[in-house]
Amino acid sequence: MPLSRLALMVALVATPALAAPARVVSMNLCTDQLALMLAAPGQLISVGSYAQDPDLSPMADAAKALPANHGRAEEIYLMAPDLVLTGQFSAGPAVRMLQDLGIPVQILPPADTIPQIRDQITRIGDLLGRQDAARDLLARFDEGLARIPQRTKGRALFYDANGFTAGGQTLSDTILTRAGWQNIAADLGITGPGALPLEQMVMATPDLIVTGARWPGQSRAEAILDHPALRHAAKVPTVTTDNTWICGTPFILTAIENLP
Repeated sequence: MPLSRLALMVALVATPALAAPARVVSMNLCTDQLALMLAAPGQLISVGSYAQDPDLSPMADAAKALPANHGRAEEIYLMAPDLVLTGQFSAGPAVRMLQDLGIPVQILPPADTIPQIRDQITRIGDLLGRQDAARDLLARFDEGLARIPQRTKGRALFYDANGFTAGGQTLSDTILTRAGWQNIAADLGITGPGALPLEQMVMATPDLIVTGARWPGQSRAEAILDHPALRHAAKVPTVTTDNTWICGTPFILTAIENLP
């Protein structure tokens, strides 16, 4: 064996595995939740402030045990993290500033399908050096999916403020279809979020309408959700989403099971 090749093999064997990060900050609602599920005790030192809001996060109580950050580079840098987790659409200037300051930042895309959720769990487990915890979480997720019967229930439509709907390749579509509902918006050729006129929604004659959660105060965008046509269009009661519909995590099991 050539000496150079032998030396390389010796070096590879002698090189220790990369140490798991000891001070992890998450600055995105969805990475917050997966990090809370997978991190070792004391490893996660801060999560985003939204993770502490029970209207947005099913892990609000766990998140309140940690200091909150507001996605600002200055505050996160002063926490001296050795890893920052964030989402693809979170605070671009703050992420670039942290990277310029030498802070390792991992940017994760949204997880909108079950395979993407599984990949996200594995990736964050790898980033945290928590592969065993990730495998355990995946096993529980798969067991939960297996307990949900596969059956066809009818035609459903997600309808939200300003008449927006969720077509194919969205988390809402994944939840609806895995619960046994046929997503009308996807059948209409809508991919991702898109606008759907109220008249077209009524003419689609859905068997179920799922609306977005309402927020305190008054909003012209949400006024369409009070339209009489919306109340009478569905043959079954209208369902309202909750915090389990926002992020691609194992909590979608609850969203699926809560659909009629």
